Amino acid sequence: MRSGDVLEMEPLGVRVEVLRSGEETGGELFEIGVSGRPRGFLDQRHVHPDQVERIEIVAGSMKVTMNGREHILSEGQSIEIPPGMPHTQVPVGHGPGRVRIQVRPAGQTGAFMERLAKLSRDGQFMRGGFPRPVAGAELVLEFSGAGHAAGPPLRIQRALAHTVLSIAHPMRPYRFVDEWDVAAPPEAVFDAVADSRSYPQWWRPVYLDVRADGPAAPGTAASHHFKGRLPYHLHTRSLIVEITPPRRVVADVDGDLRGRGMWTLTPAPEGTHVRFDWEVHADRVVLRVLTPVLRPLLRWNHNWAIARAKEGLEPYARSARRRYDAPAGVA
Repeated sequence: MRSGDVLEMEPLGVRVEVLRSGEETGGELFEIGVSGRPRGFLDQRHVHPDQVERIEIVAGSMKVTMNGREHILSEGQSIEIPPGMPHTQVPVGHGPGRVRIQVRPAGQTGAFMERLAKLSRDGQFMRGGFPRPVAGAELVLEFSGAGHAAGPPLRIQRALAHTVLSIAHPMRPYRFVDEWDVAAPPEAVFDAVADSRSYPQWWRPVYLDVRADGPAAPGTAASHHFKGRLPYHLHTRSLIVEITPPRRVVADVDGDLRGRGMWTLTPAPEGTHVRFDWEVHADRVVLRVLTPVLRPLLRWNHNWAIARAKEGLEPYARSARRRYDAPAGVA
């Protein structure tokens, strides 16, 4: 996403123009211009857990309510909403308006806006501007770090979302999004995550063996042997389909798991912000059988494995420059 990009969200009553993206500001902020008259879930009481939101009125008027107080803002006025503060922001008067919104840090906001635009195109919003149940459940599970409804408590929202998805898609893929910061430069972190031959060195004890065709490049294939806390081992084969140093690497996966993994790296004030998107189907018979019943346990297993990645990636990336001395194709 870049400045100048326009996101049409007609079911929500708005048009969004990207003024500064997280990629362009090193993750410091995300800034948009919003025109129209927002409706539906956009004007419900919500909270941004870890971001400061600044709203400036360019045209029209808006009512912002927080801390039990109403603030009527007109052209040229602005307000800042601290992290964790439940609030609403609704237009007042008649006709469309325009506001400039900044969130600091950028976090998931850009991806969240792109998802809203896609849901709008795909007809996933009902007439009143609220997402259809499955789309809403996926928003809660994937983007609650960027913002979520002020009530009920988030843990209950997430539990309800899991229930909706389990009813709608009992054999749906596993979809995980994990993010954390690493105190190392993006180039060093990228070297570690892009070349899976390094995984047994830093992602321990999860990865037991990786054998690859060669260094990370489009078309490079690798065989993986790994495990979690549950009593089974997994064997997969990955194929790199996209690689953009030092920003992103995408690989398709088949074997006991089938799907796609994507590492996205952005500069952060003290190093690198890491995002790992992992969406897979369980093709191993035992996992297909267990999925509808034990999905929360399998998600716990994934969380344990990611915790090991968080423990090992930073010290590995911060170590001295590495060379792979083993013969090609051996981890």
